[in-house]
Amino acid sequence: MNQSLLDKFMSKKGLYVSFWISAIFMVTMLIYYTANLHKEVPPIPAVVKSVDGEQLYTHDEIIEGKAFFQQFDLMDWGSLLGMGAYMGPDFSTDFLHLRSEFLYEFYANEMYGKSKSNLSKVELGAVKERVKQDIKDETHLTDGTVTYSEGSTAAFKSNVEYLKNMLVNGDRTRAFPGGFIRSEEAEKIAYFVDWAQLVASTHRTDTERTWTNNWPPEPLIDQTLEFINHSVSLWEFLILWTLTILLIYVSYEYLLKRNEPVEPAIVINKIFTSQKKLLKYVPIVALLFVVQLFLGGYLAHLYTDPQNDFLLSQSILPFNVMRSMHTQIAILWVAVGWLVGGLLIAPWVANRDHKFPWLVDVLWVALLVIAVGSIYGLYMGATGQMRDVWFWLGNEGRELINLGRVWDIGLVVGLVFWFLLIVSLIRKSATNNPIVSTIIWAAFGIATLYIAGMMPVHKIMPNYTVDDYYRWWVIHLWVELTFELFAAGVIAFFTVSLGLISQKTAVRVMLFELFLIMLSGTLGVGHHYWWQGLDQYWIAIGGIFSALEPLPLALMIVEAMKNKKEQIYSGKDFKFGTPFMWIAGSAVLNWIGAGFFGMVINTPTINYFAHGTYLIMPHGHVALLGAFGYISIAFIYLASKTNSLANGLEWNDKWSKIGFWFVTAGVLLFAVPTLIIGLQQTQVAHDLGYFYTRTREAVDSLRGWMWARTVPDSLMIIGGVIIFIDLVKKTYFAKKIR
Repeated sequence: MNQSLLDKFMSKKGLYVSFWISAIFMVTMLIYYTANLHKEVPPIPAVVKSVDGEQLYTHDEIIEGKAFFQQFDLMDWGSLLGMGAYMGPDFSTDFLHLRSEFLYEFYANEMYGKSKSNLSKVELGAVKERVKQDIKDETHLTDGTVTYSEGSTAAFKSNVEYLKNMLVNGDRTRAFPGGFIRSEEAEKIAYFVDWAQLVASTHRTDTERTWTNNWPPEPLIDQTLEFINHSVSLWEFLILWTLTILLIYVSYEYLLKRNEPVEPAIVINKIFTSQKKLLKYVPIVALLFVVQLFLGGYLAHLYTDPQNDFLLSQSILPFNVMRSMHTQIAILWVAVGWLVGGLLIAPWVANRDHKFPWLVDVLWVALLVIAVGSIYGLYMGATGQMRDVWFWLGNEGRELINLGRVWDIGLVVGLVFWFLLIVSLIRKSATNNPIVSTIIWAAFGIATLYIAGMMPVHKIMPNYTVDDYYRWWVIHLWVELTFELFAAGVIAFFTVSLGLISQKTAVRVMLFELFLIMLSGTLGVGHHYWWQGLDQYWIAIGGIFSALEPLPLALMIVEAMKNKKEQIYSGKDFKFGTPFMWIAGSAVLNWIGAGFFGMVINTPTINYFAHGTYLIMPHGHVALLGAFGYISIAFIYLASKTNSLANGLEWNDKWSKIGFWFVTAGVLLFAVPTLIIGLQQTQVAHDLGYFYTRTREAVDSLRGWMWARTVPDSLMIIGGVIIFIDLVKKTYFAKKIR
């Protein structure tokens, strides 16, 4: 009897072929959309002038304003087109809303000789239509000349003064101390923000929707979401639930087969020289984790009580600078932990050591220089103390990839060096197999894809929408594609090496995960492109593929549960309980953070109102730890355990487990108040418009829930400190077993 089509697909050969077909197709489509990017992004006008011919600002001044916006890292205080932090205003929304309010007063006086507050409902309706006509019909964004009406010219000048005052003098109600930005710099920033306001308010050529697909919601000009958002959201849920059921069936029927012989668990009775050199990485990773947690607690306090200092004056520890450090330190400790994992695994796979183990020390020194130099640059750049070299050494001001360009280049060189160290050893392995190949090529992707966020290398990207397009290549494709591929390979390697499942099962599961990751993760980047200036078709692309993203995460959960069950019933002396605990925890938190909380915000209907609110925070925090952080901690515990086994040192899992549960309970509890606050903000955006969502009044009524974050934040900090102390003791102060 011939095999069924599903049988053929789920065979090792079928999965391998399916992975490469999906990878080639998805990458080709991404290249195609990228090649046509210039056709859909909002243009930067040559000049913006008033109807009577007064020049307001030019193309070059918009780009200068963008540079100042980045230099002072305003994206880590407020946001632009919803992209950025949640403390300050959304600058583009502010300009659109304030322009609309100004025009209401302007036309109320022009048409009826009285203020807006004194208009009848009929008169107010007529004024509203005149305002909409001014903004939607009389103002057109082109690469030539944009002409403002008399009313819009006056509104623009009022907005410039409003922003100059805020940026120069600060906004204490929203934790912005001021004092870093000069008046002439703030004026250029206002020109850039006004361009973003045009992107959000003017109609895309030959359409009735704005360049941002009608975002933000603004009732003053009847700007709201279109039906495509509801349609795509419905299809997302239908696809997700249908394929989840199919995935569970396929997993148990074809992938997780029983009674396949497992290989003996790896026996560690020696430690290679290069692996021993990794021990100096262990306390650095753990310490950076603790520092990141303390910075998170500091930021949480300012979110709750922005008008008062905490520990030190906000002029010394500004919110935006501390937030950029909080996110960049997270990326650093996660990345270094993963580097440790790759360098630890390579000698085991090859069953030999590096010819020049001292190269591991070179990498350590290089990473230390990058870490110290970049953190120094983040602070000095954003506080205006690196005006001449901010782009190269300071704070590049692009949320989540803030490092100055020199540190960017150094990080890429370090990652490539790491890749070469791994591949030079693994390629000599006599037991090369799909698991090893996956680790190698995922390492190559990690080492090179970061370059996408560095274009052009020598200067800023002039167009914000294009810049944000490639920024998400790093944030999404770097961490949600290549890191996921690396994670799939590493988890497969560990489950086989620890004697939990057979290599045949591990390879089948891994190949299926690779297929799902490529299928969902590549064009899944599109859900970041809905409102920042790209065309409407990204709503369908990003929405549908975002619905697929939880599938490989669900499979990892199934695999982790099965592995845990095998561990319990194996009856063997399982020596790697702590690293495995973090890997299993990663699978669970990854599904909760990236899968469940990801779907909460990744349906277009919800995201339209939730964009740039606290509702994003549970997804970001739980997914970061689940998808990447826990595996990084697993790696450094594995390095320490390797040293312990090789040298016959005492090892007790008690404090490791306590630290794990403190951090895990903390991050899950963190999701509760942020979800509640985010839902409140989302309702405000739906009922009143997005402008009011970003005011302090929108969250002050929930200040009790904001203070409630003290509990989960404290749990995570305590857990982080326990892990740091535990690792230092296990790695450097453990006694010999007698």
